[in-house]
Amino acid sequence: MMICGSCGMRMDGRTVLACKERIKPIVERGHVPTISAMGNMPVLKDLVVDMSSFWSKIRAMKPWLEPGSEALPEKESLISPAAMQPIQKEALCIMCGCCVSECNSMEADPEFFGPAALAKGFRFVGDPRDKPNVERLEAYNTKHGIWDCTRCYFCNERCPKGVDPRDAIAKLGAESIKEGIDRDMGAKHAKWFVHSARTTGWLRETELVPKTQGVLAAIKETKFAISLARHGKVPPPFPRHVAKDVEQARALHELLSEQGRAGAAGIVQGERGLAGAAHDREDHLQQLRLKAVEP
Repeated sequence: MMICGSCGMRMDGRTVLACKERIKPIVERGHVPTISAMGNMPVLKDLVVDMSSFWSKIRAMKPWLEPGSEALPEKESLISPAAMQPIQKEALCIMCGCCVSECNSMEADPEFFGPAALAKGFRFVGDPRDKPNVERLEAYNTKHGIWDCTRCYFCNERCPKGVDPRDAIAKLGAESIKEGIDRDMGAKHAKWFVHSARTTGWLRETELVPKTQGVLAAIKETKFAISLARHGKVPPPFPRHVAKDVEQARALHELLSEQGRAGAAGIVQGERGLAGAAHDREDHLQQLRLKAVEP
């Protein structure tokens, strides 16, 4: 199951792979599901959609390894499983289009690269055998690229393979900032989040606009800011409030820096931690189940 990715459709408004859905529980409930074609792609007939735009965006990611040299290697390029672990999830993608069907950004902007294409992009950016990472990241940071994602996380929710495309987009953003590709307002926004959390332990919202959009843009929003302040929506800029446990945030930032986990490496480490926590929780629940059935 879930190998070819060709049976994508919407069932009661949510995108699924038909081969993954169990129809027996639905029948037993007496429910008649509403079946329709996937979203964000033109419908050709019945459940058949035109995926030409989908594939053109995949091709735009240059989904092949570029070793950085035209010289033919004398032997194959061997790589350890540990070195490939950072792109383990992204490599699982079967190009079914479920994430694209659910993407709010593509509904608003059909030219947005989309979760499937950007996840494929990170699959090669994160591959240690691929060399032109900066060139790839520059291409992904153009208009309709990385920072146009609205972070709704529907792509993660509906992906049948656990690729988590939104996480892949976050990794591309982190790698871009690491390489100094931070001209987009989205990148500046993310950088200020990190700086604010590290220095005070919380998000200083009053400084967010001038730090991301610039002082001139902030001045233009003065009237709106005054309106927010009147309704108690804007905290006073001075004195700066420093969280009680800010040292924990600073220690975490320093630890990641010492371990060399800048860019996507820090997100990958977080994924490992969450996976470990989920495993421990399931193990604990299993032990409770066994105790419950003991005589």
